[in-house]
Amino acid sequence: MLINIHVKNFALIEEADVDLKEGLNILTGETGAGKSIIIGSIGIGLGGKYDSGLLRNPDKDGLVELLFSVDEELSAELMNEEYGIDDIEDGEVLISRRLTGGKSINRINNKTVTVSKLRAVAEKLISLHAQHEQRTLMKAARHLEIVDSFDPEIIPVKQKVAEAYIAFKRTSDKLESLNMDETERVKRLDYIRYEINDIESARLVSGEDEELEEVYRKASNAQNIAEITSSVEALTGYERESSGGSQISNALHELQALTRYDDGAEELISTLTDVDSLINDFNRMLSDYISNMDLDEETLRETEERLNLINTLKTRYGENSANSSIDDVLATLDKLKEEEETLVSYEETIRSLEKEKQELLAVLEKESDKLTAKRKKAAKKLCGIISNSMKELNFNDARFDMSFEKTSAFSANGNDAAQFIISTNVGEEMKPLVNVASGGELSRVMLAIKSAVSNAADTPTLIFDEIDVGISGITAEKVGGMMHRLAESRQIISITHLPQIAAAGDAAYVIEKEVVGDKTITGIRRLDDEGRVHELARLLGGASVTDSVLDAAREMLGRK
Repeated sequence: MLINIHVKNFALIEEADVDLKEGLNILTGETGAGKSIIIGSIGIGLGGKYDSGLLRNPDKDGLVELLFSVDEELSAELMNEEYGIDDIEDGEVLISRRLTGGKSINRINNKTVTVSKLRAVAEKLISLHAQHEQRTLMKAARHLEIVDSFDPEIIPVKQKVAEAYIAFKRTSDKLESLNMDETERVKRLDYIRYEINDIESARLVSGEDEELEEVYRKASNAQNIAEITSSVEALTGYERESSGGSQISNALHELQALTRYDDGAEELISTLTDVDSLINDFNRMLSDYISNMDLDEETLRETEERLNLINTLKTRYGENSANSSIDDVLATLDKLKEEEETLVSYEETIRSLEKEKQELLAVLEKESDKLTAKRKKAAKKLCGIISNSMKELNFNDARFDMSFEKTSAFSANGNDAAQFIISTNVGEEMKPLVNVASGGELSRVMLAIKSAVSNAADTPTLIFDEIDVGISGITAEKVGGMMHRLAESRQIISITHLPQIAAAGDAAYVIEKEVVGDKTITGIRRLDDEGRVHELARLLGGASVTDSVLDAAREMLGRK
């Protein structure tokens, strides 16, 4: 459950902090007090998009922190690689989003995570039903998504359908790309063969360009290299008395005379002998290096021409002309040869692909039929639960079901075209929900759907933002009763403007706006028993709160 909300520097909120309770938490407030700001900040805390213009003070960071209490089973589920939580202490999960400029820093239990990880965790903890969400019921395409979310067994079947569709689409696209007449085929074959010959005639060798570039670099700088090596040879060789090699040899000769006077000089002589050997080895290596640098103008010209040819081919046939390699060109050659083979045996290839396409289509049809069967079974169960819930919500004669048809083409989602159908009066035929439901009916249908789907998903916390739009009277009382019963198995947080629903709450909070100095600030506070009476009286009587209205409020709270 959500046990604490902390919001800082967000719209009209300077800083707000509130502890929530188990059961049904009711949030009320006058129009314009900032109820939507509270829900909006929660939505952003759960990974929603935000506009930097929402920061109250643009020079400071915004902050939304949501603290959840989770049981051992959910803790174990969240502590894996998918969700990115390493440790959960005392059964608490803290989701934090620090908002700065147009960016956010997302943390779960003080560990920085991506926003996608944060959303994944949030979906396991809480489900937010905002006012606009009931409009999704007016889009028939979304109805299947509701059914799919109701039954977890549908997910692996959908995955198989998606895999079958990808394979079918890949073969279909390949077959379509090969659809050409004989003139086009011959023309394409001639061009491919020209490109194959263009690459093969170069006799490319993997890594050849790197070796040639090294040779070219040395050859083009041969004069500089010669000057440097000649100077080094003169400094370290034995040709001149002043050279390093000669000086070391002379020193060694002088040092050997010490043995006549001191046997301890042997270690010095041994070390200098090693130095002399190293100088000798170095000069031999230097001599070999100089001899290998004997590159003539012809070699330089040939190297340059070869590099130009290779670079031209890399530009022409490499996948990334700006940074291609010989291996890229050779990979293109393999693809061209494969296409050549396909075009040479064109008719056989087409027949093979047609056969493969039909086989993959059969697999796709089979998997899609399995998906349809799963969906129909889930829809029947879901619609039965929704129908029973609707009766509790004052739809006395309503019937609720789902119609299924087949689309003309397949997709990664199968080939089902389904939508909810409803009849709200005896004797009326069932019609698409999108055509007949009013605003108040949609609110109640959405509550019934949320109740059914959340029970299946076992979401610990549900938030309803004015799901009571368009209802009143006894219907509102029934909605409040259903929400209270739903809150027996999970935490419910509901923003409402109806006293019948507010009276059903286990805990109540008021969102209010006040002017402090020259600032307008929105805050939230929990109401005690007497505060609940006065807030409920305000909802009942508006600006005119009389003793009789207060008595009516107490009576409503007493009936809960």
